[in-house]
Amino acid sequence: MTVLSTRVLNRTYLRRQLLAERVPRSAEEIVGQLVAVQGQESDSPYVGLWARSSGFAIGELTGLLHDRTVVRSALLRGTQHLCAGADYAWLRPTLQPALERMAGRAGRLGGCDPEAFDTAGREIMAEGPMTRPELARRLAARFPEADLGELALVVHLRFALLHPPPAGTWGHRGRIACVPAEDWLRRPLAGPNAETLVLRYLAAFGPASVKDVQVWSGLTRMAELFRTLRPRLRVFRDENGIELYDVPHAPIEDAGAPAPVVLLPEFDNAVLGHADRSRILHPGDRPLVMPGWSIVRPTVLVDGFVAATWSRTGPEVEIAPFRPLAAADRSAVEAEAERLVGFVAPGERARIRWA
Repeated sequence: MTVLSTRVLNRTYLRRQLLAERVPRSAEEIVGQLVAVQGQESDSPYVGLWARSSGFAIGELTGLLHDRTVVRSALLRGTQHLCAGADYAWLRPTLQPALERMAGRAGRLGGCDPEAFDTAGREIMAEGPMTRPELARRLAARFPEADLGELALVVHLRFALLHPPPAGTWGHRGRIACVPAEDWLRRPLAGPNAETLVLRYLAAFGPASVKDVQVWSGLTRMAELFRTLRPRLRVFRDENGIELYDVPHAPIEDAGAPAPVVLLPEFDNAVLGHADRSRILHPGDRPLVMPGWSIVRPTVLVDGFVAATWSRTGPEVEIAPFRPLAAADRSAVEAEAERLVGFVAPGERARIRWA
């Protein structure tokens, strides 16, 4: 069985994630390739698409959100993501068991009957768009045994809700409305399709282990599905002997392939897409990117691996390297930061600071 080095996995991952070079592909195509794009912060998907596309403009994604080609909802790990509307129809039902486990954890439903709760939720949502807190208050009036503070999270997980624009659009910080997904998509949801989920994941994140896809998706007990799919997949090992699965004919990159400097937004799934993140993040550096409190900082890739975090205030970008960078790498990071400012604050002069 072929053993893939960490560097080979890194270069292969950059190619699958469209980070080996900016590609002349549309935002719709890139979102589809990545399965779902982390959208906890409204601006993050825009920066993530800019990092991957040679011609992306802010209005392109905003237009896709308005015409329902791309939608925003609770998906992977219960967090906000953008995905293609066509993919949402099978992706949300596939992830629903994991989301419902999260909804029921620690007694969040407060002992109320789940079936009656779901029926009441559908009745209330039929009255029109409303925020999650509004929906939670309406449900709390019917189910006083439930904790109001938990209900806003529960409705986010139990019900297939989408957040129409302006939610998820560039710069939006205001009210976020919810609508039933089938109403916004104007079609019923499909059945779950875990096989499609695995194959699409491997195409964008592979080669990867069973644990990797489980951590990325939030689903559990997927080993049996992988056993069923194994005859149709390629199987490798990493340097620690862990089996890694991959779709047929997907390219495996050379360890010496060049890798550009890349600025990724907070929560980008390129950093969060595996249980073992050593293919892009040196294990000792993980606390610098994920210090706790559900924080995942914006990152800088140098030679394919996370080498710094960054932050921005207007046209000023501050870079915090984990260790000293070579002069050529510093120059490349500064040039990429200047391009970022040109994207997010056109017409303003970039100011680059090193922490």
